[in-house]
Amino acid sequence: MLRRWLFGSVVLDLPWGSWLGLARTLMALGTAGTLALSGADVLFSPVVGLPLAPACEGLGALSIFCLLPREQLSLLKWVCVVILLVVASGWRPRWTALAHWWVAFSVFNSVAITDGGDQASIVLTTLLLPVLLTDDRRWHWQRSPRTHAAATATPARPRTWAVALAVVALLAIKLQVAVIYFQASVAKLGQPEWVDGTSMYYWMSDDIFGPAAWMRPLMDAVVDQQLLLLTLTWLPLVVEFLLALSLLLPQWSRWGLLLLGVSLHLSIAVTMGLWSFSLVMVGACILLLTPPGADLQEVGPAWRRWRDRLRVQPEHDRVELLPAAAGPR
Repeated sequence: MLRRWLFGSVVLDLPWGSWLGLARTLMALGTAGTLALSGADVLFSPVVGLPLAPACEGLGALSIFCLLPREQLSLLKWVCVVILLVVASGWRPRWTALAHWWVAFSVFNSVAITDGGDQASIVLTTLLLPVLLTDDRRWHWQRSPRTHAAATATPARPRTWAVALAVVALLAIKLQVAVIYFQASVAKLGQPEWVDGTSMYYWMSDDIFGPAAWMRPLMDAVVDQQLLLLTLTWLPLVVEFLLALSLLLPQWSRWGLLLLGVSLHLSIAVTMGLWSFSLVMVGACILLLTPPGADLQEVGPAWRRWRDRLRVQPEHDRVELLPAAAGPR
């Protein structure tokens, strides 16, 4: 029985689709934007109480930014940008997976001040390695084969093990991203400003993380209205909590949550200017909410299925619950 359980027939969807490619592209562009739009003197500026960046000790010595003297940090920064642009192009995911991970690792361990997007990027690129090192497509924009990986799991069929390994890794990514959103939503409940609905007032009034000058009059008008302020503060918590619970929901509802997640992070990018963080997290949302092997060409059919689920039942299909008016017998 154990032998049958170990070597029985298994049917899995092939996990390499173009939605996976889009997630990689967004994550790579997010990190590339941080590096390209920031000077080396800013990325590696001294921070009080911390060693001078990059700290090339321990695991930090594996960083790309430790390959050359400090005077060459700008050159190394542009090397990383080029690597990330190649990753974003989608060329040979199997060959570029380790390079993407190396850049994400280097940024997280060497840049003086990192954000949540950098942390999410190193975690996700690490978990994606089993998926991408088994991806033999030329471009990650290519459609996933429309067949299933059905085979007996024996040493003579290593491709089956590759599919199983990639599927398990994608499941681990989904769980990790769900935990990120759960922690983000629950942690806010421990702060009085989020509970009483005033937190966004302080964020929108902040000179650093607040909206750009052209948007400030609009946001000032919004936060001055109590109902709008409550909505602006509590809506992100609700969306984050729904994203955390998404794995418990049917797939058709996850497409709707993907739209909410993208809207949430796009609003963060526009109002707070956190474009790098937002691009990485949109990539994370895609990995969380799309099924393994999903292709971008399926957006239309998926949208129609989602719309049909929400459509009100036609009048002629409804059941008459009230008795008809009594007529002459």
